[in-house]
Amino acid sequence: MSTILRRLPPSEATGLRTGARHSLAEVYRPADLVVLGLGVMIGAGIFSIAGEQAATTAGPGVILSFMIAGIACLLACLCYAELSSTMPTSGSAYTFTYVIFGEVWAWIIGWALILELQFAAAVVARAWAAIAVGAISHFGIDVPAADLVQDGLVLVILVLLTGIVALGARVGLRALWVMVSAKLLAIGAVIVVGATHVDVANFGDFYVPPKALDTAPATVLEIFIGEGQAFGWFGIFAAASAIAFAYIGFDIVATSAEETVNAPRAVPKGMIRSLVVATVIYLAVALVMVGMVPYTSISADSPLAGAFSAVGVDWMVHVIDAGAVLGLTTVILVLIVGQTRVLFSMARDGLIPRSLATVSRRYHTPTRVTLVIGLVAIVLAEFVPVLTMQQLVVIGTLFAFAFVAAGVIVMRRRLPHLERGFRVPLSPLLPALSLVATLWLMVNLRVLTWAWFTLWMAFGLLVYLVYGRRHSLLARRSAPPRQSHGRHRR
Repeated sequence: MSTILRRLPPSEATGLRTGARHSLAEVYRPADLVVLGLGVMIGAGIFSIAGEQAATTAGPGVILSFMIAGIACLLACLCYAELSSTMPTSGSAYTFTYVIFGEVWAWIIGWALILELQFAAAVVARAWAAIAVGAISHFGIDVPAADLVQDGLVLVILVLLTGIVALGARVGLRALWVMVSAKLLAIGAVIVVGATHVDVANFGDFYVPPKALDTAPATVLEIFIGEGQAFGWFGIFAAASAIAFAYIGFDIVATSAEETVNAPRAVPKGMIRSLVVATVIYLAVALVMVGMVPYTSISADSPLAGAFSAVGVDWMVHVIDAGAVLGLTTVILVLIVGQTRVLFSMARDGLIPRSLATVSRRYHTPTRVTLVIGLVAIVLAEFVPVLTMQQLVVIGTLFAFAFVAAGVIVMRRRLPHLERGFRVPLSPLLPALSLVATLWLMVNLRVLTWAWFTLWMAFGLLVYLVYGRRHSLLARRSAPPRQSHGRHRR
């Protein structure tokens, strides 16, 4: 059978087809999955993205942008929910694609997920270090050689969180509960205190007349329309594209499926609930942000802290700093967990070295691949200008979103007999809308991002042809037995 048509049987997608010495322990329950989702979806961006988009792109209409982004991500979430309820596996979109579309497509999605999760861990670690140094300086403490200090902090946080993940899912889960709870307390303080200083007049009618930008077209969409625009309805939808990136992360919940009790029902609920809660929290912060000061007075560099200073509540900057540091800490932790599970699945399928699929006897977690991921994240964060490559994280995620949306439609036709713990309502309409929304988000990315992504995927395809295609477990099964041609001894 052609490699492109070679598909993983559904029964093997959820069975212990590992070659690893132990299975992953079931540690997650529905509430844990919500915390996992909030841990990765709510980072430092919650304190800045609303203000940035209001000041530069959408004005008070940024509130509508949050709603639009939430709906677009909910459509993708519903598609993930159906596939993860049918195939509750650590591989998430990679394994879904393996079953529905075939091995080469699974490799492509797996390669895109590596780009998303590995780069994201490095990007967020670098941002975490910068925010930590800024938080120290806000106490009036001078930080000499700030760049060197940031390099040291990047190393510390990645070593620490890699160690926590390597020690086992239960250890990471306890740490996550503590940090997410503290982060939500900080966000709650921002919402409550900020709400007492909201002036309804600052919302206007949520619409600012559009204006053309003098800058050259940078995104794929701007090339098609000939110029960039801000504000108006175009600005509201453009801001929605940027805001949707903040919600990205619910898909990582699907990578915990093999470690979840009653996964076919618990994982869909965990993903959907975490996304809904995150959307409500983002909306609440956005309402406070836009309501405290006119959008024309928002500082694009430090929007929320600047807004609190404008209304005379300077001490809130420390609460915001604490929330941002905690927020990014949980994001890094969950990203490492998600990347570990995806590579673990690819390794046990033979597409990358199978030794990475070994599960520690002591910790019952894929320790070896976790340490590799942590090391690569350290190298990227320390030696590569990752903060200039943030959109590569986004395009890798959206690429997987597109395949998942299409996968729901194809699987309903190709594998209708499979038992589903959750079904997308109004299929194929909603999955088709999810695919359209994903493509809309993708055309709002920079042309340069598309160029780098194309190069990354081309390199990945080469790796597959050289290694993965020949070492795949399915390839070995389908290969004809070797004939012995040795001479008979007398």
